[in-house]
Amino acid sequence: MDRYLVISADGHAGLPAADYREYVLPKYRDAFDLALPIQIEMTETMAKQFLVSDINKEWRKGHEEGLTGAWDHAARNQVVDDDGVSAEVLFPDGVTEMNSPPFGGGFSMPVDNVVPELQWEGCRAHNRWLREFVEMEPDRRIGLACVPAVWDVDDAVKEIHWARDHGLRGIILPTSFGSFAPYHHPRYDPIWATCQDLDMPIHFHSGQAPITDYFGPVPPTEDSIALPGAMGIYVSEVCWWNVRPLTFLIWGGVFERFPALKVAITEGTTVWVPEYLKLLDHRYVDTHYAQKLGDYHSHMKSKPSEYFARNVKLGASCMPRREAEQRFDTGIEQIMWGTDYPHPEGSWPFTRKQMIDTFHDLPENEVEAMLGGNAASFYGLDVERLNKIAERVGPKRSEFRS
Repeated sequence: MDRYLVISADGHAGLPAADYREYVLPKYRDAFDLALPIQIEMTETMAKQFLVSDINKEWRKGHEEGLTGAWDHAARNQVVDDDGVSAEVLFPDGVTEMNSPPFGGGFSMPVDNVVPELQWEGCRAHNRWLREFVEMEPDRRIGLACVPAVWDVDDAVKEIHWARDHGLRGIILPTSFGSFAPYHHPRYDPIWATCQDLDMPIHFHSGQAPITDYFGPVPPTEDSIALPGAMGIYVSEVCWWNVRPLTFLIWGGVFERFPALKVAITEGTTVWVPEYLKLLDHRYVDTHYAQKLGDYHSHMKSKPSEYFARNVKLGASCMPRREAEQRFDTGIEQIMWGTDYPHPEGSWPFTRKQMIDTFHDLPENEVEAMLGGNAASFYGLDVERLNKIAERVGPKRSEFRS
């Protein structure tokens, strides 16, 4: 085939906030009606505090129709066709299109100032809608269920089964567990076992962080002031919060007990990987003996970097050339390129150009893996069927050569 099969590892989809109402069970709709204006106000406040409100408003001009692809079937297909994308992984959306799921559902799933029962319902409302959205294009849409697992492991296991039975292909877990059991706690073993047995990859997506540490009260109080450097601190630390669960899984021996478990870390860049793995391997190989810290890794038969290579993939959103040049240190087989559509920091509507800028003149087999092959393997996709789509929309290989 003279075109690349492109699978975006990071797409976002979700209904306008008010439209989630019909996907909320009737007994929760009064609560939904009360929470909706608060949710909208909070989202608008966050857009201002994150300095994206004016930028987003300007960026949207001329792109309004394309942005409806966040929830509209036909518009979505047109966008991904124009981008040269044959399939995409679908996370919930958020601030950009004002379309987060209700009650604190979504990819952040905070554990503070939420009602667990309602957050579960917000996540399930999104999962119900996403099921329908995926059914419209089952070959091209890889839907991920939101699972706020910290509240109840049995409920989480049931939701994972429901998601698999209804055409979704992975789950999203909160990156932050607050004061609740951390991810190396054995109580989560039924979740890891279920995801392994059902071949449902687990995803941690960038975004969640202790934002009140950076911005002060959200929403601001009469006494609060704009803290200098808040956004800089947030963007510097948010990647760490996204990667943090992986450290618990590795040292907790989760990948030793569940060797076929799959985990993806998405939209957190890949630049941290080489030094992170060097640090973990150093602590595994050297520190254990040099400082006589006692036996803290005999439950692990492999080095951290070996678990990483076997079990972990990276959703490399809008991957710049620098990350492509670092591909051997990161691990070519770990990288799954993504567009981050429909976010303004994503590649759309210049996706094809950005792909070429990132991967031009690299060996075709390596580009093939990072643009689509790794994702196809990770999610168990039907490559033959997707290649038929790629023959129609995929970028030509010749475009990547000087």
